[in-house]
Amino acid sequence: MGKQTSVKLKDVVEILGLEIVHKSTDYDEVILQSPDINRPGLQLTGYLEEFPYKRLQIIGSVEYTYLTSLDNRMQYERFRGILSYKMPAILFSYNAGLPKDILDLADYYDITILRSKLPTTKLTSIISQELEYIFADRTQIHGELLEVFGVGVLIRGESSVGKSETALDLVNRGHRLVADDVVEMAAYDNKLVGQAPENIRHYTEIRGLGIVDVRRLYGTGSVKVSTDIDLVIELEHWREDYEYDRLGLDEHYTEILNVQIPKILIPVRAGRNLAMIIEVAAMNQREKSMGYNAAKVMTDNLFKNSDNDN
Repeated sequence: MGKQTSVKLKDVVEILGLEIVHKSTDYDEVILQSPDINRPGLQLTGYLEEFPYKRLQIIGSVEYTYLTSLDNRMQYERFRGILSYKMPAILFSYNAGLPKDILDLADYYDITILRSKLPTTKLTSIISQELEYIFADRTQIHGELLEVFGVGVLIRGESSVGKSETALDLVNRGHRLVADDVVEMAAYDNKLVGQAPENIRHYTEIRGLGIVDVRRLYGTGSVKVSTDIDLVIELEHWREDYEYDRLGLDEHYTEILNVQIPKILIPVRAGRNLAMIIEVAAMNQREKSMGYNAAKVMTDNLFKNSDNDN
């Protein structure tokens, strides 16, 4: 899937539910070419060198307080200096009141003015996160993605190994399905986030049964739109000649979009309760993420006891 290099301003406005105070004549075609935003505090003082005007501009409470501390003439001049640059839009936080002069300038320079009720810190955080997700590296892989005890678990394996059946068993045990068969992934902020393509979201295919709408059968609490991916579980048919890990001391990882994710190989054969094993794997991964490794603790205790006996 690659990396998205631009997004239309109107799509971001719709996703974030921003109020349009003034719409430029080219509003429907304005694009953002970067996930970066700018708070033009320095520019409001009159310093316009190296002004990153191609970014979305956010006027927060600090900038707004400074702006309104100026007399009307100075407010007009400072804002005129900023709006003379062809920027995507200016966004005001805290549902700020906008003087008529500012709106007149926005109309004259044909710049979109947006507004949000959110406080500045929360607004910038939400926008930065959303833009980073939009511009993130992306790919698609086959597998099942679920949230198990708060851990994002990606189940992979060859066809007919039982991925979908195991996923449905986990849903039946109270866990949440994110994606079946096709998982869309985005990498940003050193983490991997997965979701299902919108047209197949919340559906799963069970051989011999057909397509199942998980949300309708199990309720809205049985599904989730997206989740961070914390653990990859690879299912494979049991190989009698292979020595499977019995202690779990060695850490194994797989790399997806340059992000390292812990990986566990689980052999499949008749009689094994895969859903229960994956539940335990998820809980164990959560313990490891908090600094506790049961295998290491046990072996350390064995060595200590051995040393004491000697």
